[in-house]
Amino acid sequence: MTDTTLQFDRTAIDIDTAAPTAWTPATWFAVLSMAATSFALVSAEFLPAGLLTPMARDLGISEGTAGQVVTATASVGAVTALLSNVLIGRLNRKTVLVGLSALAIGSNILAAAATDFWLLLLGRAGLGIALSAFWALSVAVVARLVGANATGRGMAIVTLGVSLATIAAPSMGAIISDWIGWRSAMAMTAGLAAIAMLMQFLSLPTLPASTSNSLADVFRLTRRRGIQLGMLAILLLMTGHFAGSVYVRPFLEQVTLLATGPIALALLGFGIAAVVGNIVGGRLADTNIRMALVVTAALMAFAALALVLWGVHIGVAFGFATLWGLAFGMAPVVLPTNLSRAAPDALEAAGSLMVTSFQVAITIGAVAGGYVVDTYGATGPLTLTAILAASTVLLALLQPRD
Repeated sequence: MTDTTLQFDRTAIDIDTAAPTAWTPATWFAVLSMAATSFALVSAEFLPAGLLTPMARDLGISEGTAGQVVTATASVGAVTALLSNVLIGRLNRKTVLVGLSALAIGSNILAAAATDFWLLLLGRAGLGIALSAFWALSVAVVARLVGANATGRGMAIVTLGVSLATIAAPSMGAIISDWIGWRSAMAMTAGLAAIAMLMQFLSLPTLPASTSNSLADVFRLTRRRGIQLGMLAILLLMTGHFAGSVYVRPFLEQVTLLATGPIALALLGFGIAAVVGNIVGGRLADTNIRMALVVTAALMAFAALALVLWGVHIGVAFGFATLWGLAFGMAPVVLPTNLSRAAPDALEAAGSLMVTSFQVAITIGAVAGGYVVDTYGATGPLTLTAILAASTVLLALLQPRD
């Protein structure tokens, strides 16, 4: 079957048997289109962090109320993650992905043009649908593009867009909003989504549905021990990360006694290390997923514990904040790949459970971290991170060897 401009011999790949040994230019282009989509979607997700003040002023609301645009994206995304692969039925997966990018374009334009808070929330809710549905499909699509044995490498490229967006979106959003206004900054994310959509249209092969999921199929997967362990690993490690990472800046201010400039450098080191972690995580996940999970969790546990014990020293604080960033960069590659190994016959349904687990972990981490920092001070959340990450190491050791 032919596609738009590139020719592909395969229409639907059986991931149990297909494992391409060499990536063609067409494969690279297709995977890069997925990375461009992740960059566009996550940039739009994190953009409000740099826009809250002018956004709140323009709409006549408080900054706290404006901050709920992030909550809207996450809460809608959590529900979407469970239902997306059920609702798309037998639709061609390429059509779905292009459609999700189109939804992101429309949602970002609506948010940029919003004249009141409720229209802004509506736009952000649309983004939440596009974001979660994309990630729910991502592992299955990447496996079909590159083969099951290279899924880690493929996902490393896709999640590279996440790391880059995490670094760039808040700061660039603040700069652009100061220059030409927050609405223009929001509209630019629609442009990013349009570029990603064009890349998808040109590069993705036709991807006929290999299965049609029901909600019962999704929940039936949770009976598998590997799925249970994979979801628990996501919940433990990501709850720990988000419980502590939000409070790294207060820790550096109150314990290490750093000023704003050095803190910015430490956070930049965290972000750059996360990009490196994407690459390392992809290679290690394809080689030995059990070891990849152990290494990822152990690095995060050690980094968080070292900050608690010796974070008063500036050099130590910089070094272990960077190590934490490396572990965090590995996690979005290793954790989904680990979960998918337990369901090679149902990757889309597993993707729904993966995204839901991430969203639940983010929510629990935010609540737990807030309680712990108020109760035990700046070192409390980092201690919780170390404990939960260490628990993930023990969990990984229970998994069967590759």
